[in-house]
Amino acid sequence: MKANEIRQRFLEYFQKNGHTIVDSSPLTPKDDPTLLFTNAGMVQFKKLFLGQEKRDYIRATTSQKCLRVGGKHNDLENVGRTARHHTFFEMLGNFSFGDYFKEDAIRFCWGFLTEELKLDKERLYITIYKDDDEAGELWKKIAGVPEERIYRLGEKDNFWSMGDTGPCGPCSEVHFDQGEEVGCGPNCGIGKCDCDRYLEIWNLVFMQYDQAEDGTRTDLPRPSIDTGMGLERIAAVSQGVASNYETDLFQSIIQYTAELAGVQYRQSEEIDTALQVIADHSRAIAFLIPDQVLPSNEGRGYILRRLIRRAYRFGKLMGLEGSFLWKTASKVIDDMGGHYKELEETRDFMIEVVKGEEEGFAKTLDKGLEMLEQELAELEKAKATIVPGETTFTLYDTYGFPIDIVRDVAEQRGMGVDETEFDKCMQEQKQRSKAAWKGSGEKDIASTFQTLLEHDVISEFTGYESMADQSDIAYLLTPEGTVIDSLPEGASGWIVATSTPFYGESGGQTGDTGTIAASGGKANVLDTVKPSQKLTAHKVTVTEGSFSTGDSAFFNVDRSRRLATMRNHTVTHLLHAALQKVLGDHAKQAGSLVGPDRLRFDFTHIKGLSDDELAQVEAIVNQNILDAIPVTREVMSITDAQSKGATALFGEKYGDTVSVIEVPGVSMEFCGGIHLDNTGIAGAFVITSEAGVAAGIRRIEAATGHNAVAYLNERRNAVAEAGAMLKATPAELPKKVKDLQKQVKDMAKEMKSLQTKLASGAGRDMMNDIEEINGVKVLATELEAPNMGVMLEQMDALRPKMKSGIICLIAKHDGDKVSVALAVTKDLHQTFKAGDLIKSVAGEVGGGGGGRPDLARAGGSNPAGIPNALAKLKELIAG
Repeated sequence: MKANEIRQRFLEYFQKNGHTIVDSSPLTPKDDPTLLFTNAGMVQFKKLFLGQEKRDYIRATTSQKCLRVGGKHNDLENVGRTARHHTFFEMLGNFSFGDYFKEDAIRFCWGFLTEELKLDKERLYITIYKDDDEAGELWKKIAGVPEERIYRLGEKDNFWSMGDTGPCGPCSEVHFDQGEEVGCGPNCGIGKCDCDRYLEIWNLVFMQYDQAEDGTRTDLPRPSIDTGMGLERIAAVSQGVASNYETDLFQSIIQYTAELAGVQYRQSEEIDTALQVIADHSRAIAFLIPDQVLPSNEGRGYILRRLIRRAYRFGKLMGLEGSFLWKTASKVIDDMGGHYKELEETRDFMIEVVKGEEEGFAKTLDKGLEMLEQELAELEKAKATIVPGETTFTLYDTYGFPIDIVRDVAEQRGMGVDETEFDKCMQEQKQRSKAAWKGSGEKDIASTFQTLLEHDVISEFTGYESMADQSDIAYLLTPEGTVIDSLPEGASGWIVATSTPFYGESGGQTGDTGTIAASGGKANVLDTVKPSQKLTAHKVTVTEGSFSTGDSAFFNVDRSRRLATMRNHTVTHLLHAALQKVLGDHAKQAGSLVGPDRLRFDFTHIKGLSDDELAQVEAIVNQNILDAIPVTREVMSITDAQSKGATALFGEKYGDTVSVIEVPGVSMEFCGGIHLDNTGIAGAFVITSEAGVAAGIRRIEAATGHNAVAYLNERRNAVAEAGAMLKATPAELPKKVKDLQKQVKDMAKEMKSLQTKLASGAGRDMMNDIEEINGVKVLATELEAPNMGVMLEQMDALRPKMKSGIICLIAKHDGDKVSVALAVTKDLHQTFKAGDLIKSVAGEVGGGGGGRPDLARAGGSNPAGIPNALAKLKELIAG
């Protein structure tokens, strides 16, 4: 059974059993600052398990794309060398959020494995937590698994927790017996060894406890289920192969790469490793870039860069020439783009990114090999036999060399590598990375409202229709989130109402401000937040009287601020469409901030926009504004929205129904924000800046409406002021500035020429100052020169005239700075070297320097020492 069929059967099987099929979340978890990458199926459901979020379903199933590149889960150096190590993989999972528990989880698992996949029941073994008698009895009752095939293991193997505190519980794993030929010997067995005979294929986690800080566990009110089965492993079992790399998930890429390189798979261990590394890394590369990870020197981008460089190096070892990874990554898209649509949508952009990175690394690789050869040559001179770990780490960190590359090259020279020191350097780097990692940066407001979220408190949003409404106060909270009965005058806290016209910060749009008034008090709304899709909370300061739970109050949004924000939000959609029109479909939103004063829009694009591209984008947006196009908002099912072609924004979670904002003929996006009724109300649009904010991420800041007019007026005033200073009209300014630049350049050139002529004239006279010391002709003198450059030009003029001898020129310039240039003709190098002499000479002027035997230079800060410096040189020559 092909992997695509296994994935599809899995999802459909659980859909038939009441589960909602949920799309895979991105590899970059948006709202979990603790994770670098999504590494398990449960990540996107974390807040559901914690009770901080509610959705339209209580059963779900997914095929989640995952990446593991560090820690206990993965050792990158093993990827490609073993049958099971991978960076990218797919995790099949089914989840219950307080609905079914152990019995149904076991029933579903056994049914899929034995009925859908037709696995041999006699080859399936079970592990359970040592004290989980209930699970053991259920496996016997539901699946008929005999006692001798059920193994009880400890916490390390069969107990799961989300962290030091919070939801946790025992787990049960299903293992498949691959046969004695795969085993490690007579003592092979579950819990006894780590060989692949009894291969773990599915893990069922029974979340039934809440763990406190002191380690005590209490029963959860609504136990849940979290399961995970690696698609790569179950495909290997279903296809009867011993290695994941022999499944159809990898073979297509491996055979394609082998053809490119002119080699054969299973020809040699070295070739197999290279092909498997490239296949694995190509999958990771193909999936990371659509999820807006681009090569860089830190964080997620650094991981991608390492993967590209590692795969590229293995390709070179096989003899592949030029860039090739973009081809193997494209092959991944051919194979997997049917299920993961985002791959095909970003194919061209992915190719551009990978090609650029490969070409850049090709140059870096040559430099790295050159550095390694130099280091090895130095070590051979010193008769050393070990390459220092620090050197190996520098090559790894700077040039992306895995340690095995250094090891291979060193072995060819009869040397080893200090791997202990290398490991120490690696650990130090990991600690630095851990300290520097800031997470997603997204503030998690949900924890403040944990109590309300657990009780499914809902606050209806009425702000699409009006900016003022009357409602009842349902809850009052302290700033920290403690529920209270009243808020007195002068106090700050949170107000939650049964309904509100205030928009809570979400989707990049800032929260509303305004006022709340009741019969007993008044409050200023400083901010509005949205802890969940159905809950809105107002951050307030009470200015008069007090508020109590149950009060009826009038909620009034700051209308001018809201309207300015709406202008910016609607124009953000126009900007997104214009960028894709000018740059290409790869220019996708990577983040935004929409407030009353400005809009900020981040998007994926490798290089900065030219002036012409910026002008095109600005013109398209302004034309859409001038056309005064009606803006519509429609709530529909997510299926209907997708079929209409609406664009879902990266990383956002959507329910069964979504809000779609459409500017007919221009843009149609999923968006729950508040928008204008007509594009014409935006008034005007002007780009105020464009810059890079991360590798492959550009940022545009812009203004609309009154803010755009104010920005243009400011620029007009600046132009008028410059025109007055230069006595030129705005139209004449560019030519006037260009003429002034030419004048300055010409004057600088003329000044340098005069300085050189002056020094050269002095040079002709200096030849008369040559004296002979101990049989050596010496010219040692102070001259006037504005910098070292002019001194060296003078030295170049003097050296041909001095057939044999020593020249020392010293000059004072820029206050107390002293420059020294010293030359020794080649015939005197046995006795005198410029680099040695200048150290003593420069010491007299409070400085130091060095250089080659024929020419050296130095600097100092004590002009009073110049006579002593010249005397010192003569003393050294005199011996």
